[in-house]
Amino acid sequence: MLQNRRAYPTIPASDIERAKAWYREKLGLSPASEDPAGVRYALGGGTGFQLYPTGVAGQAPNTLMVFSSEDIDDDVRTLRGRGVVFEDYDFPGLKTVNGIATLGAVHAAWFRDSEGNILAIGDGPN
Repeated sequence: MLQNRRAYPTIPASDIERAKAWYREKLGLSPASEDPAGVRYALGGGTGFQLYPTGVAGQAPNTLMVFSSEDIDDDVRTLRGRGVVFEDYDFPGLKTVNGIATLGAVHAAWFRDSEGNILAIGDGPN
């Protein structure tokens, strides 16, 4: 039933105004719409995500959303220039070098938003 439907992540924000400012200043994103349920962002290919207000943001120990990249080195450099801080990982199966992990043919880099949520950028799968 759902296999041909689009999906979008919902990302928690303890302070929605702070989160909106971070997504604007660090990622260059502006809301497409906003109401009491949250703030929605439109992205490429008809995709998007929603920030929703809650008091429990930043508690998930996993990646909540991945942005696709055609040139991860350039994207990481650009985001760092905007003040995004990338996570460094070094444990079995995952090691970052200059913020970027190589996982077979896929490359990925993780960072946290203003609310402590883990986001990533990666060059696959597209």
